[in-house]
Amino acid sequence: MVASADDDLFAVSAAERGRDAAPGAALPPLAVRMRPRTLGEVRGQADVLRPGSPLRRLIEGSGGAAGPLSAIIWGPPGTGKTTLAHLVATAAERRFVELSAVTAGVKDVRAVMDAAARERDMYDRQTVLFLDEIHRFTKAQQDALLPGVENRQVILVAATTENPSFSVIAPLLSRSMLITLGPLSDDEVADVLESAVADERGLAGELTLAPEATSHLVRIAGGDARRALTSLEAAAGVALDEIAPGAETDGPAPITLAHVEQAVAHASVRYDKTGDQHYDVASALIKSMRGSDVDAALHYLARMLEAGEDPRFIARRIVIAASEDVGMADPTALQTSVAAMHAVAQIGMPEARIILAQAVVHNALAPKSNATYLGVNAAIADIRAGRGGAVPAHLRGSGYAGAARLGHGEGYVYAHDEEDGVARQQYLPDDLEGRADYYRPTGRGFEERLTQRWQWLRERIRGS
Repeated sequence: MVASADDDLFAVSAAERGRDAAPGAALPPLAVRMRPRTLGEVRGQADVLRPGSPLRRLIEGSGGAAGPLSAIIWGPPGTGKTTLAHLVATAAERRFVELSAVTAGVKDVRAVMDAAARERDMYDRQTVLFLDEIHRFTKAQQDALLPGVENRQVILVAATTENPSFSVIAPLLSRSMLITLGPLSDDEVADVLESAVADERGLAGELTLAPEATSHLVRIAGGDARRALTSLEAAAGVALDEIAPGAETDGPAPITLAHVEQAVAHASVRYDKTGDQHYDVASALIKSMRGSDVDAALHYLARMLEAGEDPRFIARRIVIAASEDVGMADPTALQTSVAAMHAVAQIGMPEARIILAQAVVHNALAPKSNATYLGVNAAIADIRAGRGGAVPAHLRGSGYAGAARLGHGEGYVYAHDEEDGVARQQYLPDDLEGRADYYRPTGRGFEERLTQRWQWLRERIRGS
């Protein structure tokens, strides 16, 4: 069951929070103690909690004549998914059951459904099933939820850090509200920290937080309230350790920037290797190289590597970019990128980061041309539109018996017999002759040097 406002979980004394707590006393983490108990205590998510919104009505117990809908809450860690589920459970004295997709199975889900039916039939009480990390459930396990959600046997509140479009089956999505949470703003995280320092459930005013320490905690939190509170708790421990037992202090002891830096080594990376962030950060890497911002490209490379992304995946994306975005403006970019891909496969991390960085820098700094990319796409578009007739007879294969009788190869001019090695003759099918204009070099990088030869070749081959 969800803890109520007067539960022992929230009635932690100042003495228990300090250095003189009884040996072996088990305190809940600061992030648990500071979990909002009412809507008024929730920080952030103003859009999804506005008056009249579906989630607000669900929390307030006003689901309408049709009854409350289930909800799938999607958002980064530390943005309030579990808190909102608990708030849904407190409305109208609902029964609250919590399962984790990491440990629960179909048997557990069915047991909850059976118990929910008894609660409804015997006590007219709704059951809220909070399923954390629903993306870890298989399709079969998610299918087991459908009957209970369909007939409102339970109010399902499922939480996930991964895009439900990739991780939740369509029938379950169609029967639930999809609620998207965003990271908390810097001001909202700072507000969470200030509340934790002053609140009786938190540090109870026994410590203060220096402004520069607050700024650092906000920065490393990355919009994650839980991470901010965990870091604050660790920094408070460092600050308290510096106070000699029994020593008198002149007011609350400060938590300084040095305490935070000592407690927290570095910020964690918000990233999922199979969902939308995987694609978003990879897209940002490609677009930063295309845009020639070498620092941004290195940032996204580092972000992917620190999150544990497969370096071979990164290498493949770099190879594609070298041809799509750099192309003939700097043909050596493709050579560097292909060499990096092979080297990464042989060497592995952590040294592979250096090789990937070289390829990223080469691509970012190189002049850009997508002329070959546009050229092949234009040629494919013509093929798909039905253009491109028979191969001209003089270009057809003539190395077999009977080819001469068909006229194959007749009139073909062997380019090497020409003085300049280029023969004027038709190469395109009849319906594309004179209209196919696929490759058009830019004036950037090496391609600028190709433009003159490209123009000469067109005139020499086509006479135009």
